[in-house]
Amino acid sequence: MTDRSELHYANTPDSPLSEGEEVLAEFSPDRATYIRDHAAMAAVAMAAGMIILWLLGNAHIWTGAIGGLAAIVLRGWYVGSDELAQRWDLTNHRLLGPGGRIVGLAEIKSVNTLLTAVQVITLSGGKHLIKYQSDSKATKAAIERARAGGPR
Repeated sequence: MTDRSELHYANTPDSPLSEGEEVLAEFSPDRATYIRDHAAMAAVAMAAGMIILWLLGNAHIWTGAIGGLAAIVLRGWYVGSDELAQRWDLTNHRLLGPGGRIVGLAEIKSVNTLLTAVQVITLSGGKHLIKYQSDSKATKAAIERARAGGPR
Protein backbone atom coordinates (compact mmCIF):
# COMPACT_ATOMS: atom_id res chain seq x y z
CA MET A 1 0.00 0.00 0.00
CA THR A 2 1.36 3.42 -0.98
CA ASP A 3 1.60 6.17 1.61
CA ARG A 4 -0.83 8.93 0.51
CA SER A 5 1.77 11.59 1.37
CA GLU A 6 3.85 10.25 -1.55
CA LEU A 7 1.01 10.77 -4.04
CA HIS A 8 1.10 14.29 -5.39
CA TYR A 9 1.14 16.27 -8.56
CA ALA A 10 3.64 19.08 -8.41
CA ASN A 11 2.03 22.27 -9.68
CA THR A 12 5.36 24.01 -9.41
CA PRO A 13 8.78 22.93 -10.65
CA ASP A 14 10.60 20.75 -8.16
CA SER A 15 13.77 20.02 -10.13
CA PRO A 16 16.94 21.19 -8.39
CA LEU A 17 18.99 23.80 -10.21
CA SER A 18 22.34 22.81 -11.68
CA GLU A 19 25.55 24.58 -10.74
CA GLY A 20 25.58 28.01 -12.40
CA GLU A 21 21.89 27.83 -13.21
CA GLU A 22 19.66 30.67 -12.05
CA VAL A 23 15.96 31.39 -12.35
CA LEU A 24 15.41 34.29 -14.74
CA ALA A 25 11.60 34.45 -14.63
CA GLU A 26 8.56 32.72 -13.18
CA PHE A 27 5.37 32.35 -15.23
CA SER A 28 2.21 31.91 -13.18
CA PRO A 29 -1.38 32.03 -14.41
CA ASP A 30 -3.27 35.30 -14.00
CA ARG A 31 -6.65 34.94 -12.24
CA ALA A 32 -8.31 37.77 -14.20
CA THR A 33 -7.13 36.20 -17.48
CA TYR A 34 -8.47 32.81 -16.35
CA ILE A 35 -11.89 34.33 -15.63
CA ARG A 36 -11.91 36.31 -18.90
CA ASP A 37 -11.00 33.18 -20.91
CA HIS A 38 -13.79 31.23 -19.25
CA ALA A 39 -16.29 34.03 -19.91
CA ALA A 40 -15.38 33.86 -23.60
CA MET A 41 -15.68 30.05 -23.58
CA ALA A 42 -19.09 30.38 -21.89
CA ALA A 43 -20.32 32.75 -24.61
CA VAL A 44 -19.25 30.30 -27.32
CA ALA A 45 -20.75 27.32 -25.45
CA MET A 46 -24.03 29.16 -24.94
CA ALA A 47 -24.28 30.06 -28.62
CA ALA A 48 -23.31 26.54 -29.70
CA GLY A 49 -25.90 24.99 -27.39
CA MET A 50 -28.64 27.21 -28.77
CA ILE A 51 -27.64 26.55 -32.39
CA ILE A 52 -27.58 22.79 -31.83
CA LEU A 53 -31.04 22.82 -30.26
CA TRP A 54 -32.35 25.05 -33.08
CA LEU A 55 -30.95 22.67 -35.71
CA LEU A 56 -32.57 19.75 -33.92
CA GLY A 57 -35.91 21.56 -34.02
CA ASN A 58 -36.22 22.01 -30.26
CA ALA A 59 -38.73 24.72 -29.34
CA HIS A 60 -36.78 25.64 -26.19
CA ILE A 61 -33.49 26.79 -27.66
CA TRP A 62 -32.86 29.06 -24.65
CA THR A 63 -31.99 25.95 -22.61
CA GLY A 64 -28.88 25.58 -24.74
CA ALA A 65 -27.59 28.87 -23.33
CA ILE A 66 -28.19 27.71 -19.76
CA GLY A 67 -26.51 24.35 -20.45
CA GLY A 68 -23.49 25.97 -22.11
CA LEU A 69 -23.07 28.45 -19.27
CA ALA A 70 -23.45 25.77 -16.62
CA ALA A 71 -20.88 23.52 -18.31
CA ILE A 72 -18.20 26.22 -18.45
CA VAL A 73 -18.90 27.53 -14.93
CA LEU A 74 -18.63 23.98 -13.57
CA ARG A 75 -15.41 23.38 -15.51
CA GLY A 76 -13.91 26.68 -14.32
CA TRP A 77 -14.77 25.96 -10.71
CA TYR A 78 -13.62 22.33 -10.83
CA VAL A 79 -10.18 22.82 -12.43
CA GLY A 80 -9.52 26.40 -11.31
CA SER A 81 -7.49 25.64 -8.20
CA ASP A 82 -5.12 23.35 -10.12
CA GLU A 83 -4.84 25.58 -13.20
CA LEU A 84 -4.12 28.71 -11.15
CA ALA A 85 -1.50 26.95 -9.00
CA GLN A 86 0.72 25.89 -11.91
CA ARG A 87 4.01 27.72 -12.36
CA TRP A 88 6.80 27.53 -14.92
CA ASP A 89 10.34 28.68 -14.13
CA LEU A 90 12.68 29.94 -16.83
CA THR A 91 16.37 29.51 -16.05
CA ASN A 92 19.44 30.36 -18.06
CA HIS A 93 19.58 26.66 -19.14
CA ARG A 94 16.06 25.19 -19.00
CA LEU A 95 12.34 25.76 -18.80
CA LEU A 96 11.01 23.94 -15.73
CA GLY A 97 7.32 23.17 -15.55
CA PRO A 98 4.70 21.52 -13.38
CA GLY A 99 4.61 17.77 -13.09
CA GLY A 100 8.36 17.43 -13.52
CA ARG A 101 8.38 18.81 -17.08
CA ILE A 102 11.85 19.95 -18.12
CA VAL A 103 12.77 21.47 -21.48
CA GLY A 104 16.34 22.46 -22.21
CA LEU A 105 16.57 25.82 -23.95
CA ALA A 106 18.60 24.18 -26.73
CA GLU A 107 15.75 21.66 -27.23
CA ILE A 108 13.18 24.36 -28.05
CA LYS A 109 12.21 24.45 -31.72
CA SER A 110 9.67 27.27 -31.52
CA VAL A 111 7.65 29.41 -29.14
CA ASN A 112 4.15 30.50 -30.19
CA THR A 113 1.35 32.48 -28.61
CA LEU A 114 -2.20 31.12 -28.66
CA LEU A 115 -4.45 33.84 -27.21
CA THR A 116 -3.43 33.92 -23.53
CA ALA A 117 -1.23 30.81 -23.67
CA VAL A 118 2.34 30.29 -24.81
CA GLN A 119 3.10 27.07 -26.65
CA VAL A 120 6.63 25.69 -26.49
CA ILE A 121 7.46 23.09 -29.15
CA THR A 122 10.57 20.97 -28.77
CA LEU A 123 12.82 19.57 -31.48
CA SER A 124 11.44 16.09 -30.71
CA GLY A 125 7.86 17.33 -31.23
CA GLY A 126 6.86 17.71 -27.59
CA LYS A 127 4.39 20.49 -26.88
CA HIS A 128 3.94 22.38 -23.64
CA LEU A 129 1.44 25.12 -22.75
CA ILE A 130 2.06 27.94 -20.33
CA LYS A 131 -1.56 28.95 -19.80
CA TYR A 132 -3.50 32.05 -18.72
CA GLN A 133 -0.69 34.59 -19.13
CA SER A 134 -1.76 38.22 -18.74
CA ASP A 135 0.81 39.15 -21.42
CA SER A 136 1.58 36.09 -23.54
CA LYS A 137 3.79 38.11 -25.88
CA ALA A 138 6.03 39.16 -22.97
CA THR A 139 6.26 35.53 -21.81
CA LYS A 140 7.23 34.44 -25.32
CA ALA A 141 9.82 37.23 -25.56
CA ALA A 142 11.40 36.25 -22.24
CA ILE A 143 11.78 32.62 -23.37
CA GLU A 144 13.23 33.67 -26.71
CA ARG A 145 15.71 36.04 -24.99
CA ALA A 146 16.86 33.22 -22.73
CA ARG A 147 17.22 30.87 -25.73
CA ALA A 148 19.40 33.45 -27.46
CA GLY A 149 21.44 34.02 -24.28
CA GLY A 150 20.50 37.69 -24.31
CA PRO A 151 19.93 40.10 -21.45
CA ARG A 152 17.06 39.54 -19.07
